[in-house]
Amino acid sequence: MKQLSERARASFGQPIGELMARALGNPELISLAAGFADQSTLPTNLIQQVFDGVFADEPTARRALQYGTTAGDPLLRQLLIERLLSVDPGLSAADHVTPDQVVVTAGSNEFLFLLADALLDPGDIVLCGSPTYLVMLGILENLQAVAWGVNTDENGIRSDDLHQVLDLLQRQGRIDRVKAIYVVSYFDNPGGISMSLERRQELLDVARAWSARIGRTIHIIEDVAYRQLRYEGEDVPSIRSLDQSGQQVVYVDTFSKCLSPGLRVGWGLLPPPLVEPIINLKGNLNFGSPHLNQMILQRFLRDQLDSQHVPTIRQAYREKLEALETAAEELLAPVPGVHWHKPTGGLYIWLGLSPSIDTGPQGSLFDHAIEEGMIYVPGEFAFPNQGEPRCRNFMRLSFAVESPQRIRQGVEALSRAISRTLDEYRAQV
Repeated sequence: MKQLSERARASFGQPIGELMARALGNPELISLAAGFADQSTLPTNLIQQVFDGVFADEPTARRALQYGTTAGDPLLRQLLIERLLSVDPGLSAADHVTPDQVVVTAGSNEFLFLLADALLDPGDIVLCGSPTYLVMLGILENLQAVAWGVNTDENGIRSDDLHQVLDLLQRQGRIDRVKAIYVVSYFDNPGGISMSLERRQELLDVARAWSARIGRTIHIIEDVAYRQLRYEGEDVPSIRSLDQSGQQVVYVDTFSKCLSPGLRVGWGLLPPPLVEPIINLKGNLNFGSPHLNQMILQRFLRDQLDSQHVPTIRQAYREKLEALETAAEELLAPVPGVHWHKPTGGLYIWLGLSPSIDTGPQGSLFDHAIEEGMIYVPGEFAFPNQGEPRCRNFMRLSFAVESPQRIRQGVEALSRAISRTLDEYRAQV
């Protein structure tokens, strides 16, 4: 393997790929691991309608089959801004909210990779919630950057702990290596937590204060992948909408969760100084994301078909969440040490067990769960390597892909696996 680069070697063994392969390779296994879209919610009829419209007109069809611009289809970028302004009206008064600040990518993970590549040198630091999105952790590791975990609670990343971490890094002489703060601000993956409005403002204030102190912008990367998947309550303004200067926050979104992962369309709204570097990096990569997919999404948004589709998926996922919570209350809550935060959106429940139970692949619970017929995501994968200590007694349960009936069966299987593990533990002590 010496012929490979350090980055290529660092990419081996990414846990999400292995878990996905294990779930897909055993169709009888009940997957409370995968965050895939529910097959039954994919808008096949609506997409067929749009697709037929694109190919009903030959010039439009030929344009869809040709290269587009590196930044993305111009009309799509305009529609994305209009859509954002409709949910964040406060942005209308902000600077730099134009299609020129939008870059369209093949899913939001490509955008996150390009952004990290543009901002980070090896050894640079990104502050993250602890836990946080495990794929982002993989991106940072691949780029040889440092993911530093900051304490979170039911309202999101804690601003007081964030201050303490920045003070510590300043005392260590590493404050110049801090380049960004990464948060999933709505129903985060894996915790299901949506940041409160107060906490959003505090986060922005911390980033501004420390940026002024060190004379360089510490960007906030706001990942809003699950914003459309709200099942209770009212929407909360984005952190980007609070950033009236338009210089601090990078807003990252995707249509993989609220429409179709197969379209592979993500996008981001960038502060002006970052637009050209991101476009240059993307140009070196692929000259632009698939144009046909962008044309389909463009017409989907133009005809306001998302207003028909989003309520449908919200209802479907709401029922699945209720099924998971009902089963967990009945079968898991009585187990000593079991606890979780009740989410009001997203696709996940973050389940904590007794500290004596290792939920990771090296512990017996993971194997017992598979033997009983279900699979989950071990929580240890979602913790940064530095900062807040890594916990090994958590798991991420997803209610995205399975039916309510199979969700209950999966929780029953997990309950049996936990019982077997506890029996082993009692026998040892």
